[in-house]
Amino acid sequence: MPIAINPRDRAVEAPRRASRLALIGATAAFALGAAVGPAPLTPAYAEAPLSGSAASAGPATFADIVERVKPAVVAIKVKAVEDSQGGAFEMPDMSPDDPMYRFFKRFGEQGQGRPQKHMTMSQGSGFIISADGYVVTNNHVVEHANEVEVALDDGRTLPAKVIGTDKRTDLALLKINDGQKLPFVEWGTSAPRVGDWVIAVGNPFGLGGSVTAGIVSARGRDIGAGPYDDFLQIDAPVNRGNSGGPAFDAHGNVIGVNTAIYSPSGGSIGIGFAIPAEVAKDVVAALKEKGSVSRGWIGVKIQNVTQEIADSMGLKSTKGALIAQPQKGAPADEAGLKAGDVIVAVNGEKIETPRDLARRIAALGPGKTVDLTYQRSGAEKTVKLKLGTLPDEREARADDENSGRGAELSGLGIEVVPATEVRGAGREGILVTDVDPSGAAAQKGLRRGDVIIEAGGQPVSSSRDLAAALDAARKDGRRSVLLRVKSADGAKFVAVPVKGAG
Repeated sequence: MPIAINPRDRAVEAPRRASRLALIGATAAFALGAAVGPAPLTPAYAEAPLSGSAASAGPATFADIVERVKPAVVAIKVKAVEDSQGGAFEMPDMSPDDPMYRFFKRFGEQGQGRPQKHMTMSQGSGFIISADGYVVTNNHVVEHANEVEVALDDGRTLPAKVIGTDKRTDLALLKINDGQKLPFVEWGTSAPRVGDWVIAVGNPFGLGGSVTAGIVSARGRDIGAGPYDDFLQIDAPVNRGNSGGPAFDAHGNVIGVNTAIYSPSGGSIGIGFAIPAEVAKDVVAALKEKGSVSRGWIGVKIQNVTQEIADSMGLKSTKGALIAQPQKGAPADEAGLKAGDVIVAVNGEKIETPRDLARRIAALGPGKTVDLTYQRSGAEKTVKLKLGTLPDEREARADDENSGRGAELSGLGIEVVPATEVRGAGREGILVTDVDPSGAAAQKGLRRGDVIIEAGGQPVSSSRDLAAALDAARKDGRRSVLLRVKSADGAKFVAVPVKGAG
């Protein structure tokens, strides 16, 4: 399930987990604490850094670091006007002769379904990255804003302009200006290691600056927020309202932007996630320059190579990104890449996972020419292609409302009919009309409404074609057969077991 992006307090169910992943916004709107005097004219952290030995051992106190960086950490206050449709008015059950009948009838006619406008207020955190007032925060903090204000650590509140946002990485860049230089912090120049100190600073609930400390407990976390997930996991408690706030190292450099928490209750349990500085600073630079982020694109739907898929395709490794569907006319399609190809390298650098491929291609940017190495039918090939521009996000929908009875494939626990026989199912493949919940196909994720396009690398147009593919796999001694399936989520490969195979 995708993560909901909303500046208000809310937790949503995390993918593949029973607990919840909550974006750490807050709805309180109080000013920050007492003034701390005139803003310094240098970076807020710019004092002598800790020595290497002191950094590795950990400081005796974080007070000096916090004193340097805290003036650059701000509260983001957001106002939004939202429309809500009035609820349907239900006429009470009464006789037309009742004295109140005409009143209720007139009330319903005047008020039913009338849109209502209401003001909402929410709050997050952010940090100043330049003396002229550029401020970094999360996209979900300001996404629906009509008006944005930034509350400084010295008690002042300034209007802010949204320079640009990037939904895919959940980052936003704001600009404030008070006619003088502002305290600011800078990005770290080296990636933190697991076990390094981390200090989270923010403004939860608008109560004033909040500081917690811990360590970096993991890198490269995928929390299901998007195709470019590469989060730092930190065990410094991160509270609601800290969305967009900075995570510092022991030198006072920004190593991450606090974005989400993992929690069964909505409150902090010491598992937080931050966008790494090496990702954030590139995105922020693009937002500052153009107001948006342009990413490279080859136009394919990709998926993991599971062990079952590798066995079905005769692959020696599960590394790489399996092309489930190339988009017609996209760079990959024009370069001759097909469904079933496995991309294993970009410009000679190995690809481990689909997410690895997505990040590499996106980072290269539009217009670049790259060498893609892929495997097809046991052979490794390389092709040059020019990257396109990643288009706006689109949602695909499939018509799965068709019903009907078809040939039963008891070995898989499904019933199918030719797709051409069902209106809206398409012109290729066979439509799954019924699924046995305890059958092998259901356990591999097949659902009613899916269309099986290929089996064992061959196109199928009838249940007989699918049965033949199963028989061929069984005779070859294979334990599974690879199906190419088109569903509401797009095309994908599914390896289903072959009944009776050794």
